[in-house]
Amino acid sequence: MGLDLTRLLDIRLYQAFDIDDSGRVLAGSDDSGCTQLIEIAPDGGVTPLTALPGACSGRYIPGERVVIVSHDDGGNENHQLSLLRLAEPVAPASLDDLEPLVRDPRYMHTLADVAAGRICYFTNRRNGVAFDPVIRDLATGAERTLLLGDHRYDAAALSPDGTVLAVSVSSPVTANAEHIALADLTAPPGEERLTEVTPADAPAMNGVLCWTPGSDALIFSSNNDREFLAIARYELASGLRTWLVTDDSADLLGWLSPDGTTLLVERNDEGASALALHDAASGEEITGIALPATGNTGGIRIPPPHWAPDSRSAVFSISAPELPGDALLVTASGQVRQLTHSARALGGAAPALPEHHRIPSFDGELVPCLVYRAGDRAASPLEGSAVIFVHGGPEAQARQNFSTEVQSLAAAGHTVLVPNVRGSTGYGKRWYSADDKRRRLDSVADLAALHAYLPKLGVDPARAALWGGSYGGYMVLAGLAFQPDLWAAGVDIVGIASFVTFLENTSAYRRAYREREYGTLAEDRDFLVAASPVTHIDAIRAPLFIIHGANDPRVPLTEAEQIHAAMTSRGRECEILVYGDEGHGLAKRANRADALPKAFAFLARHLGTMSR
Repeated sequence: MGLDLTRLLDIRLYQAFDIDDSGRVLAGSDDSGCTQLIEIAPDGGVTPLTALPGACSGRYIPGERVVIVSHDDGGNENHQLSLLRLAEPVAPASLDDLEPLVRDPRYMHTLADVAAGRICYFTNRRNGVAFDPVIRDLATGAERTLLLGDHRYDAAALSPDGTVLAVSVSSPVTANAEHIALADLTAPPGEERLTEVTPADAPAMNGVLCWTPGSDALIFSSNNDREFLAIARYELASGLRTWLVTDDSADLLGWLSPDGTTLLVERNDEGASALALHDAASGEEITGIALPATGNTGGIRIPPPHWAPDSRSAVFSISAPELPGDALLVTASGQVRQLTHSARALGGAAPALPEHHRIPSFDGELVPCLVYRAGDRAASPLEGSAVIFVHGGPEAQARQNFSTEVQSLAAAGHTVLVPNVRGSTGYGKRWYSADDKRRRLDSVADLAALHAYLPKLGVDPARAALWGGSYGGYMVLAGLAFQPDLWAAGVDIVGIASFVTFLENTSAYRRAYREREYGTLAEDRDFLVAASPVTHIDAIRAPLFIIHGANDPRVPLTEAEQIHAAMTSRGRECEILVYGDEGHGLAKRANRADALPKAFAFLARHLGTMSR
């Protein structure tokens, strides 16, 4: 039995956010139409906690029946922090029911760490651009703002003794790089300084910050002086850095248990997650973790795992082709319990499973690519067509997770290619740096290589389309502009039409961050103009379908509006859907249920056998 679009659009997805000292799990469910908080009791009972107008996430405050809720307004990403006190009985809380904790809708407040009696969050309220860590006492409301310079932070972790804050700091000069530093909280307020753990100028990724229980060492993941991420230990007293768990062919991430004995380790194996428990002292593997329905591999986990305060279990999220999105619990002995069951909504239908391909590009590089094909494609008029589905980022990876869009396209009869073009993470430092700045169009050239490979998959190259969101949306527009003879149609979701106007109009706090990847307006404007699809609008002949959120703070709506205006003024087919309650993508099921069938019908019109 195959999958149908109605069933796919109605799937309920779950993710794990936290676990408390009684074994209760704080999770997210989109049963209401966008992600809301639920609580899963140890006996499996589920209690809805929030009923907010938009998606939210949360964390428990250790030792209290209180949740910190992170929420924004219509996807604008100006996250605000509120308290939800879990009185008995619990009724789903509206926004008015939440107790304001950190609120100023003009700015972002990103929850970074939660400890007993205090939290750390990042805010750009000082000038709207730079972010500062703030430590807030939850009992008194007193805040300590650390003025450590004009930085962007990716993560933070308070030491258990409260004397040090570890942060990962985005590089001011290099794309896809962040270093780790420590702020001494015993210094007088206003006199804190950052001490480097890893070199600030190194082209390396560093993150996943975990303290040992005695606050004497920091465990983190790093590819400093390595091709792939490995798990390292830094001793505060000596400044000695050592490697705990390494792999010369795959990225590793690790999360330390609160008692300091065990590491939950993820190995990124071609976009799937292989999990194992390791001894935190020696780094040796204790046991592998078998994930449900997927053997020993699953998909990407969002957000990161969280250990219970007693270190007896951890919760994490999983998404795989056979598991759309679920919350799982693993014990310290490696036993897994599935807390939610999203696959029941599939009704026994078999999803398309990924085939692994390495596709040669123009310069001999091999592009990793997942190919999805439904089993009964021959009955479809879309048999023999292809959709190349390009991920965003670009510093991201197409994982072996469940995608409603990919599964829907495959079920309709398309052959779906999901590539990790150069610039993608998960394949080493060299690959994710291969598209930086003036090498941008090399990644676009990878699209032509994918097109050339289509006959080997039994696909008609004249019936191939591009689909992508965010940076993937740029790739759609760039493919149509720079390779107009190759593509029959394109679906652009929140994509960049002009690097110049994107950098001029994106949120101020993102501009410097993105200039490190794409090039600066001051020094690279000529290239940014040349690499922008709107510059080559006269070359675009393929019909285009655009989806965008009106509140998008990353890629402003003006990007969609200008490419739509340029296409229609030239008499080219171009449809646009704008959603007033969405930001960078479609977070609400009602909007997805409206937009996706229209996009699928658009592709069917242009790729079906009857359209030729």
